[in-house]
Amino acid sequence: MCEKLLIFQKIYDLQLWIYPIINRIPKSHRLVLGRNLEEIAISLLVTTIKANKARGHIRTELQLKISDELDSLRILLRLTKDLKFMSIKQYTAGAEKVNEIGRMLQAWMKVL
Repeated sequence: MCEKLLIFQKIYDLQLWIYPIINRIPKSHRLVLGRNLEEIAISLLVTTIKANKARGHIRTELQLKISDELDSLRILLRLTKDLKFMSIKQYTAGAEKVNEIGRMLQAWMKVL
């Protein structure tokens, strides 16, 4: 149970980290790129809560959804960096956060 709560906190912290990044994306790209970053980050939070409460194969499906969302977030963060809407230092920090959540998710999936 502690692992699940910790992963939720890490995802929540990632959410807080993403918002200032989104605000720095130019308006012409914020509607699509920024909105997708925001939606995926929020979905990660909601899906984690649902997975924490679920049991059996439903939990496994939700955990796989979290994994897919993390992969999507990785790609969008990389795109944000490549378009120079964030620095390499910011990208490295964000990628580290996403990778840590990914490792925690893998451990959570093995436990059950």
